[in-house]
Amino acid sequence: MLQKKEKAVSYDAKDIYVLEGLEPVRRRPGMYIGSTGLSGLHHLIWEVVDNSIDEAMADYCDEIWLILHKNNYITVIDNGRGIPVDIHPHTKTSALETVLTTLHAGGKFGGESYKVAGGLHGVGVSVVCGLSKWLKATVKRNGKVYTQEYIKGKKSFSVKMIGSVDKIALRETIEYETKDKNSDFEINEDLLKRIPYFERGTTITFSPDEEIFSEINFSWTKILEHLRQQAYLTRGIKINIADCRRKNQDDQKDDDESNDYLIYSFYFEGGIKSYVDYLNRHEKVLHDRVFYCSKEYEGLLVEAALQYTEDIQSHEISFANNIYTEEGGMHQTGFRAALTRVINDYARKNDYIKKDEPNLTGDDIREGLTSIVSVKLGEPQFEGQTKAKLGNPEARTAVEKIIGETFFEYLEESPQDAKAIIGRSLLAQKAREAARKAKETVIRKGVLEGASLPGKLADCSSRDPKRTELFIVEGDSAGGSAKQGRNRDFQAILPLRGKILNVERARLHRILGSKEIKSLIIALGTAIAEEFNLAKLRYDKIVIMTDADVDGAHICTLLLTLFYRYFKPLIEAGHLYIAQPPLYRIKAGKKQVYIYSDEQKDKLIDKYQKEGINKIEIQRYKGLGEMNPSQLWETTMDPDRRQMKQVSIEDAEEADNVFDVLMGEDVAPRKRFIQTHAREVKNLDV
Repeated sequence: MLQKKEKAVSYDAKDIYVLEGLEPVRRRPGMYIGSTGLSGLHHLIWEVVDNSIDEAMADYCDEIWLILHKNNYITVIDNGRGIPVDIHPHTKTSALETVLTTLHAGGKFGGESYKVAGGLHGVGVSVVCGLSKWLKATVKRNGKVYTQEYIKGKKSFSVKMIGSVDKIALRETIEYETKDKNSDFEINEDLLKRIPYFERGTTITFSPDEEIFSEINFSWTKILEHLRQQAYLTRGIKINIADCRRKNQDDQKDDDESNDYLIYSFYFEGGIKSYVDYLNRHEKVLHDRVFYCSKEYEGLLVEAALQYTEDIQSHEISFANNIYTEEGGMHQTGFRAALTRVINDYARKNDYIKKDEPNLTGDDIREGLTSIVSVKLGEPQFEGQTKAKLGNPEARTAVEKIIGETFFEYLEESPQDAKAIIGRSLLAQKAREAARKAKETVIRKGVLEGASLPGKLADCSSRDPKRTELFIVEGDSAGGSAKQGRNRDFQAILPLRGKILNVERARLHRILGSKEIKSLIIALGTAIAEEFNLAKLRYDKIVIMTDADVDGAHICTLLLTLFYRYFKPLIEAGHLYIAQPPLYRIKAGKKQVYIYSDEQKDKLIDKYQKEGINKIEIQRYKGLGEMNPSQLWETTMDPDRRQMKQVSIEDAEEADNVFDVLMGEDVAPRKRFIQTHAREVKNLDV
């Protein structure tokens, strides 16, 4: 029975709030850009650049400039048609103002302005306007230059014509029209001389609002990777990125200090075919020729490129209207179905597979595959707000038909390539069968042995997976200290002997033959590969705890490779951590402090010396086993005092490449990586 409250809360017409203009965007920014963290921050750039890319896909734009100014200002310039400035029939204001201030307003919702576009970006640029402390739009159309500025989504003045194209300097299209005396906006005059002055197009300059974003720190690497990808996907477009904030030492090619900015330019005549070459730059390929096709079917354009390598992993990437579909979708499904059918048909036709032998599976065929599928369609239907999956059924039909025809022709025309690809798939089939038997042994072992746990595991008493922790430790010595120092209620310890197998270079059946890895799989409870089930994970936190030396770093890297390749959902769900044991114990008189970095150590010693404390005792911990159980608990395992790093996958494609470079068989890329990043290494203890 409901209990009456002492005081009723009013709820009538006055309690219904109507948010006008861009107010909803400022109130709930996460609904429009995903988050107010760094991913949402960069999403502002993508939305503005996407409008220019849409002009390029419509064949009206062939060059784009992105400038990162000092003090967090961004400028995007294109030579497209320019956003219309005439009066909109419904809003009775300039079309430019309508696009910048009205959600769901743009040229991509119908009509013939854009046959293909990256989503409904009339939403995007208005969101950028709403979430910027200042934004300026300048449009060059029909020989005239028009401009308008906004402060936090509210216009400073209506759209106005400021002159003819031949009389307006580039700096005037970028800088503050209002001449705000409090502005911290700076223009690099030397850079402006290098940028071509287009006679038409749109220029957007904006600065994210510090009231909205918790941190404003644009990543040069993230921006380069994203725009490189867009240049591959839009063949014939030139994208230039200039960073005026500071010199990036990693990319500095010489000692020239005359310019305080960097410029990168991307232009790929080969499109996604060049993209496959780029992805396979560190791999041994099975065939030199990259398969490529570009065809239209019932108004839907399909572009695909693929090449096989000797790598055990596959790299399948898909796009819809230049938007990366991380979770695939109908176009990816159609591609896989066609590839599997074509290879099996060709293999049987040419007697690679005998009459009584089973077909190759999709997994067999995709081992070692690097592929890109890109579709362009008029009305993309994305599943979810993040546009991670394409839902259009017609995309599957078009891709399956086009790949089915063109890839079979490719195999017929290139019998040596076909032989290499099918031989690779048949080898994968044998390895898969061996892996199936090995998995059955591991799973059966887990089921039949009661608690299903390896003998070396010191399990916790709690059976609540929401509060338990598993520490994977290096060796019996550290394992002994950890077992004695832990809280037995919720902390389990699994010692591993030596360095585990490098899974980047081994097939699954060999991996499952490793005693250490087998113990880990059984302890986790999730099984592996096709049988992997995250819901069966026995611990909330999986913590890698290794020594703070080179061997410990190597073991940690091997374990990270295992988790990334075979337990990736576990990382994505936030279950994987790396413990941070102290590097030093510093004693000064009665004071005792644990230090976790050389920088902290130097600062503390300097502080003690200034205080006149000279008798300082420094102990360097080279291994976890050097700490007694109480010290290990106090510094590394106690939830109230420990430091741990949560492992995340910010950029899956780049992470995949790093694992290939560091853990793959090819030595040359690894050597280049080490030479490039050697100076960044800290706490190196050889």
